[in-house]
Amino acid sequence: MSGGLLVLPVLAPLAAAGLLVLLGRRGAGTRLPRLVAWLVGAGVLVFAGVLLAHTLAGELPTVRLGGWPSGIAITLVADVFSALLLAVTALLVVVSLVFAAATGEDEDPFFLPLVLVLAAGVNGALLTSDLFNLFVFVEIMLLPSYVLLTAAGGGQRLAAGRLYVTVNLLASTVLLAGIGLLYGVTGTVGLGELAGVGSADPAAGVAGAVVLLALAVKAAVVPLHSWLPSTYSFTGPAVTVLFSGLLTKVGVYALIRIYAVVYEGDRRFLWLIMTAALVTMVVGVLGAVGEKAMRPVLTFHMVSQVGYMLLGLALFTAAGLAAAIFFLVQYVLVKAALLMCAGAVIVGHGTDDLDRLGGLMRREPALAVAFAISALALVGIPPLSGFVAKLGLATAAVAQNQYLAAALVVVVSLLTLTSMLKLWNAVFSGPTPDDDGAPAEDTPGAPTRTATPPRARLRPALTAPALVLAGLAVALGVWAEPLLAASAEAADGLVDTGAYVRAVSGP
Repeated sequence: MSGGLLVLPVLAPLAAAGLLVLLGRRGAGTRLPRLVAWLVGAGVLVFAGVLLAHTLAGELPTVRLGGWPSGIAITLVADVFSALLLAVTALLVVVSLVFAAATGEDEDPFFLPLVLVLAAGVNGALLTSDLFNLFVFVEIMLLPSYVLLTAAGGGQRLAAGRLYVTVNLLASTVLLAGIGLLYGVTGTVGLGELAGVGSADPAAGVAGAVVLLALAVKAAVVPLHSWLPSTYSFTGPAVTVLFSGLLTKVGVYALIRIYAVVYEGDRRFLWLIMTAALVTMVVGVLGAVGEKAMRPVLTFHMVSQVGYMLLGLALFTAAGLAAAIFFLVQYVLVKAALLMCAGAVIVGHGTDDLDRLGGLMRREPALAVAFAISALALVGIPPLSGFVAKLGLATAAVAQNQYLAAALVVVVSLLTLTSMLKLWNAVFSGPTPDDDGAPAEDTPGAPTRTATPPRARLRPALTAPALVLAGLAVALGVWAEPLLAASAEAADGLVDTGAYVRAVSGP
């Protein structure tokens, strides 16, 4: 594949966003903008699939924009790791756009352009091999997220937006400072030229640690995590889905990539990453157990699951990294399905508070099926995708004599099951509140509920995206071998970064 094509996942969404802004000013309605956004999203997905096939065949497409030499040009490169994440994030964008049409969020004339700009930033961050350009693409990604978070106003949403903007601006400032320090020490910000300097040069190691610290904030690693559940729970339903699969995952991707290249997996510092991973797993799941609404529970689980991804990095073996990459790919889809279920409940019933819901399994069987499958996949019940990922992580931990880590994989999964059962019992199998907010007559002695009146059954368009993603959780568990093979190939490229470094540091 020609490396010049790597600009398409960045330029196509940006160009489409500009076109949609013009269409919005001319009062084009929603059909044409939706069609444009969906076609661009589908096009990026197809491109990512083709790119993944080429990287699996051993290619590393690379382009230096403007023909400038390495170190000056904006260099884009794709290996199996970046191509795999480009594919899964592109799929998430497409499904989220369909879900946004069902919820009505895309009727705002600026919603679709903002989503496309966000997607362009994500795609660029996954493909760049230059730390300064990583910063630029992260900011391109974050700017529309500020607007998407606070759109439609409301006191809680504006307060969440202030916290989100403050934390991310601070993290971006630290990120830029770290990149500047690294440049001051080494004279470059290209990953090819920075290969190994973090472990060989103490000053470069400290500068790189500042970069990693900023990325840990953006990835919501404990104790830098509290902003995430305090903000994501107050966005629109489709926006929450997009944020869950894109924003923090770019932070996780960058953490893995930079540690693999700049520090070459230096084992002296892995205990720090291991500590952060295990604490993140535990704190996130304990926070989820204590919440009393669907989205707060699920957003705390986002924190916990970041710990699982970092566990693979902390092991830094081919098996551990492969399991972490498999986990990351399937988790993006599973968590999106769960948040779509919560969003459908909010749209259809006006709330996701557990004490105001109940009995939806009888009224919304399709939604209940989607939630049940996705929840079990999140927990790691066989034969679903989460089981394959967690089994791989536990096995890799045992192989490195990390028995505490392996035990916590199981314990945190059990606590995850507890919180998922709480959601299931309260929302789907619990008693159905009547119009007056009292419990149903067939449940004498049940506590009084404050509920919204029952509404019409949800439209199929609201439940279909979650069902599709739940089906993928089944498929990736039962037919896991293709993704396992791709994850193993990606992990090999992180353990031995020689081919990646040669591709991005050539003439």
